[in-house]
Amino acid sequence: MAKREFPSRRAPIFSSIPDEKWNDWRWQLSRRLNSIEEIEQVFPLTESEKRALSASHLFRVDITPYFISLINPQDPDDPIRKQVIPTESELAIFSGMMSDSLSEDAHSPVPGLVHRYPDRALMLVTTQCASYCRYCTRSRIVGDPTAQFSRAEFEMQLDYLRNTPQVRDVILSGGDPLTLAPRLLEELIARIREIEHIEIIRIGSRVPVFLPMRITDQLTDMMAKYHPIWMNIHVNHPNEITQELALAADRLTRAGIPLGNQSVLLAGVNDCVHVQRQLVHDLVRIRVRPYYLYQCDLVAGAGHFRTPVSKGIEIIEGLRGHTSGYAIPTFVVDAPGGGGKIPLAPNYLLSQSEHKVILRNYEGYITTYQEPQTYQSHDEMTCSFCRNKRDETGQEGLFGLLSGQADTIVPENWHALHQRSQAIPTELFTPRTSVNVRNCLPILPKIC
Repeated sequence: MAKREFPSRRAPIFSSIPDEKWNDWRWQLSRRLNSIEEIEQVFPLTESEKRALSASHLFRVDITPYFISLINPQDPDDPIRKQVIPTESELAIFSGMMSDSLSEDAHSPVPGLVHRYPDRALMLVTTQCASYCRYCTRSRIVGDPTAQFSRAEFEMQLDYLRNTPQVRDVILSGGDPLTLAPRLLEELIARIREIEHIEIIRIGSRVPVFLPMRITDQLTDMMAKYHPIWMNIHVNHPNEITQELALAADRLTRAGIPLGNQSVLLAGVNDCVHVQRQLVHDLVRIRVRPYYLYQCDLVAGAGHFRTPVSKGIEIIEGLRGHTSGYAIPTFVVDAPGGGGKIPLAPNYLLSQSEHKVILRNYEGYITTYQEPQTYQSHDEMTCSFCRNKRDETGQEGLFGLLSGQADTIVPENWHALHQRSQAIPTELFTPRTSVNVRNCLPILPKIC
């Protein structure tokens, strides 16, 4: 079977642009399209798209000439078009809709820094992107050119990281960090690298997809000075993988930057196992490892993109065993309310006993696995790694139960709700070792 060719296209309106300009990322940014008149020079808009583009308070629209050229002008249902051109559906309210669906603000100890997980933090460094996804999780803060993070806020973020030694992994996000001025981007990376306990710097960016011209040798040479640096890009559909993206990925990987892909499951875009299989195959061809497939967040404007969670399970079912293991992303729901990423998968464990587990494979083949008759349990008291990590914070969840730090996790007011007699003191119902959910909340910004 012949390999699928990666395209390189320009819309006719850009055919006379010299290559020198077309391949200049600054030219691309300065020529982004956002109005009805500009977009209709590339393809005709539907009435729904026109009404959306004319609406007040619409989430920002800006599309690079490169990316809009990838849209099939004859197809109103083109999967790239749906991601960047608004329709009236974006203005509809839906059940469960939230502005900050992941409760990032509640996990933000200083402006622009989100600390939800124990050993890693998210550093928001800009509110700007090369183009704007219509399902953007951070549409509440992204896109306003007058609302940027200040120098003072960067200093607060860096001070927090210096004073929080359990953080070993920092993710730069926004907005898109690769839209920052080159000097500012390097300054931030360099200052994070100076913090002794920060081991890994990650960058989350859709610039390689929206604006692959930005991935220059100068950029990759700069980033290579501050290794280890990792990067996750954001590709949702095989049509986004072009010769230009393949070249950008090649420059990044040759500079020693491992690449992952985070995609969002979107109705009418990639809610098809065959689309997803082609996507992951094309990604690994350009040395990008599929990392996450996200269930669409409950964010305003994204209701028409949402699928049932079962659709994601179905897609993973159609990938596992049908393609290479390293080409299969982890399907996750980023829990509303700030619970973090919850991985979901088909059920391959059918049953278990003390002696055996019963498993199935992707074909429905059912087998048993014999458990060991003698197993000497890991001894935390003699393990040097356990001794060194014993005082770490942030392990209060289910791992805390498994490791014996607590016996129960108790919701707020649970004991009062279940107390049947006022004559019996509440303390009698309180286990000696328990975690009260309410008592954990004040320290969430520090440990999550």
